[in-house]
Amino acid sequence: MRKIIIPTLVSVLLLASCESEQAKKERLAREEQQRIEYEQQRAEEERAKNIRLEQVRIEQAKQAEADRIEREIQLEKERIEQENYNRYISNSLNTGATPYARYYGGNSSCNDYGCSQIKVRTSNSDVLVTIKKNDKVVRHAFIQAGDSYTFSFPNGTYQAFFYYGKGWNPEKEMKGGELKGGFIANEDFGKDDPQYLSNNVLEYELIMQQNGNFSTRPSNPEEAL
Repeated sequence: MRKIIIPTLVSVLLLASCESEQAKKERLAREEQQRIEYEQQRAEEERAKNIRLEQVRIEQAKQAEADRIEREIQLEKERIEQENYNRYISNSLNTGATPYARYYGGNSSCNDYGCSQIKVRTSNSDVLVTIKKNDKVVRHAFIQAGDSYTFSFPNGTYQAFFYYGKGWNPEKEMKGGELKGGFIANEDFGKDDPQYLSNNVLEYELIMQQNGNFSTRPSNPEEAL
């Protein structure tokens, strides 16, 4: 008598392939958790990306504003410079004027025995002359183009400096703001070596060369003023 075993095999296969309800719930729960974590990760990455983009936008806006302010400052500076140029380009002072009197005092004279002089003649440029003794300004004077001025002082060693240019602006800051007053165009500075004077007269004739410089040694505002 033959035995029938096919139904038994089918039953075993069905049992092996079927997922229990509990296992299915657990699998779906894991899949849902994975989906939630994936969505959270994507949302976090999107937020981070938006934050970076916003930071870039803010920095670009700050830089644009800084550039705008810098342009406005530069334009205002150029406007003031042009205004001052137009106002002072033809301005000059009388020969013998002492525009730095508030800093160096006026020019006293020396007429007794033991006095010497320095006489300065100019050509075609206004000149501000300073006379120093021991690196301190003891005399100064403005000399118009084509004019002359004579300084007098007790015998000693003195050094002459020459600041020349065109258009005197009394409000121009010099030496980092230590002084007020200066030319607005064709500025140049010159000097001579220290000279010992004893009852004599030292004369300078400032001749403008073709290259625009006087026949004196180069100098600068920090040294000359």
